[in-house]
Amino acid sequence: MITADTVGHDLAHVVRGQVLTPGDSGWEVARRPWNLRIQQEVRAVVLASDASDVAATVRYAARNGLSVAAQPVGHGATTALRDTILLRTGGLRGVAVDPVARTARVAAGAGWADVLSRAGAHGLTGLAGSSTGPSVVGFTLGGGLSWFGRKYGFAANAVRSAEVVDATGERYRVDAASDPELFWALRGGGGDFALVTELEFDLHPAPLLYGGRLLWPVEQAAAVLEAYRETVAAAPDELSVWYTLLRFPPIPELPEFLRGRAMVAVDATYLGGLIRGRELLARLLAVPGALLDTVGTLQVADLGSVAAEPLDPVPAMEYAALLPDLTDDAADTLLGLAGPHSGSPLASVQLRHLGGALARRVAGGGAVGDLDEKFSLNAIGMPMGPGMAEQIETHHGLLAQALAPHASGRIFFTFLGSEESPVAAFPPDVLARLRAIKRARDPFGVVRSNHPVLS
Repeated sequence: MITADTVGHDLAHVVRGQVLTPGDSGWEVARRPWNLRIQQEVRAVVLASDASDVAATVRYAARNGLSVAAQPVGHGATTALRDTILLRTGGLRGVAVDPVARTARVAAGAGWADVLSRAGAHGLTGLAGSSTGPSVVGFTLGGGLSWFGRKYGFAANAVRSAEVVDATGERYRVDAASDPELFWALRGGGGDFALVTELEFDLHPAPLLYGGRLLWPVEQAAAVLEAYRETVAAAPDELSVWYTLLRFPPIPELPEFLRGRAMVAVDATYLGGLIRGRELLARLLAVPGALLDTVGTLQVADLGSVAAEPLDPVPAMEYAALLPDLTDDAADTLLGLAGPHSGSPLASVQLRHLGGALARRVAGGGAVGDLDEKFSLNAIGMPMGPGMAEQIETHHGLLAQALAPHASGRIFFTFLGSEESPVAAFPPDVLARLRAIKRARDPFGVVRSNHPVLS
């Protein structure tokens, strides 16, 4: 078996970027994922300087019976990357916005903050998610569940073309005309089919944007949930509203009124102006006792501030589900297991309202397909103390068991847990097609994603 030292020595002669192997200074940081609970036992790490480094790394891996996994910043990591070459593409940061064509070209390591600031200056937006931390490319390959998905659909279906490196190390451009099968798989099937070094995608109008966060003591969880259900029942596609039960850790970095407290939050964005936005959120704005209210006119560049998700690596344990509806029983179950009297150890339990364009099948769309379910649920625990991992695992199990009658059984791809298979993310026909493309394009498994489709 080829050793890590040999891999490092050989790669250093074929790439311009830095190559690290176990024992090198900076090794531990280089292989570390965003989820600190995951140990990535990779063979070497290549800090790619450009697309040529990506191609050279893949060609080396293909010649030597190895696999390559691309991670710009380490989101969505799993233990599936054992003995691979980890390719850090965070150095590929190029972003170009064409306001006339309403398109953006984004390199593999670019984040949403750069795209949103440039697009927002022209009254446009990309289909960004709740955080600006994940790379645009990684987010989009997984489908891309955006703040604006109810209006404009999945980010994956906004893609026009991709610059890729295939399993042999060849570089080329893929679009609907040149390679329809690979183009379909890249739009929501994950990163298991080729390494994407650049995406071109459509931007969408956002001349007006309204939204922000409302935060109450957790004792208001039931009243807020009732107002939330009434709000989303009448929501136009331009409005997205998320409900979150939060437990803040007692750390000095937080404002004093949050430290160690349980809260209930509502985060919202509306593709429109303040007057109509306040009308649409009136039921929620009327719930008394809010400790924080940041709702108002927003700049597209400030979209990441709405949910204010952590950008630094943390240990995390996840559970996710898709709910066809939020019935009275489902709402009561959620409050019972994550509400004010639950004793929940979870840092966050979030409901996202889906529907709209996310539920409509797109002609010529990608593997992401559509979602019939009206809500996604995501529960995250952060095991930062002794015994917490066991408590979180137990509570996730209770949630899964209690919500099983209300869940569809499917999980959105980018919400898969670290050890969950893509079998849970795709309908059987979609998974079969993805697997056929993988076997045809990469029979030796040179390209390896965080969630391999053949697992």
